[in-house]
Amino acid sequence: MAIEKVRAFFQQHHMEDKILEFDVSSATVELAAAALNCEPCRIAKSLSFKVDDKAILIVAAGDARIDNKKYKAQFGVKAVMPHGDEVEALIGHGVGGVCPFAVNEGVAVYLDESLKRFKTVFPACGSSNSAIELTIPQLETYSGYTQWIDVSKDLNV
Repeated sequence: MAIEKVRAFFQQHHMEDKILEFDVSSATVELAAAALNCEPCRIAKSLSFKVDDKAILIVAAGDARIDNKKYKAQFGVKAVMPHGDEVEALIGHGVGGVCPFAVNEGVAVYLDESLKRFKTVFPACGSSNSAIELTIPQLETYSGYTQWIDVSKDLNV
C-alpha cells in the first residue's frame, strides 16, 4: 500500500506520528476538509500531469484551479492529466491518495504559489483516508520539490 511507503518515508524523518488516518474518506478536497474540520483551501491537493513522456505533480491549494495558459507557458505543452487507472503506475500513489511523498523515481514535484497564503496545509499521505499537517517549509523539505510555480487561476482572496 502507498500509505506504507509514505509512513516509511516519514519514519526516516521522525515524522510518522504526524500522519493522520481517518475512519472516513479524504479522497477529495471536500471530504478531506470535512475529515480535518478545516477550510477546503488548506487542503494541499496533488494534481498529476503528463509532460511529454514524464509524470509530474503540482501541489496546489484546495481552492486553486489550473490556468491552462499559465500551465502551457510554464511547461511548453497543453495540460494533460493521466487517466485514473494510469496514476498509480506513473506516480506511485492511487487516485484519492496522491501526494508528493515517496513518489516514483523521476516524478518532478512542483509547488503552486496558491499554497503560500497559508502557515500550514494538509496533503494526503498515500491513501484515501490520510493526511499530514505541514508548514510550507516542511512541505518544501519533504516533497523534494523542483520549484515554486504559478499555474493556478487568480484567486479572489
